[in-house]
Amino acid sequence: MEKECKASTNKASCTCTYEPCSRKGLCCECVMFHRRNKEIPGCLFPPEWERKYDRSIAAFLKAWGK
Repeated sequence: MEKECKASTNKASCTCTYEPCSRKGLCCECVMFHRRNKEIPGCLFPPEWERKYDRSIAAFLKAWGK
C-alpha cells in the first residue's frame, strides 16, 4: 500500500535551514539523497549543528557526544 506524500505538512515542520533545497518536505527523497552521499539528514541534528551544513556521520556523532 503506497501512502500519499504529505509534503506541505512535512515542509511546515522541517527543521532544515538550507533554503535552496529542492527536497524540503519530501522526506523520502531527502533520506535517499543523504544516504546515497553517506550523510545524515539535517533534521536529525541539534539546531546549532544543523546550521553548520556538515551532514557527515562524523559530525552527527560529534553533535550528539558520541
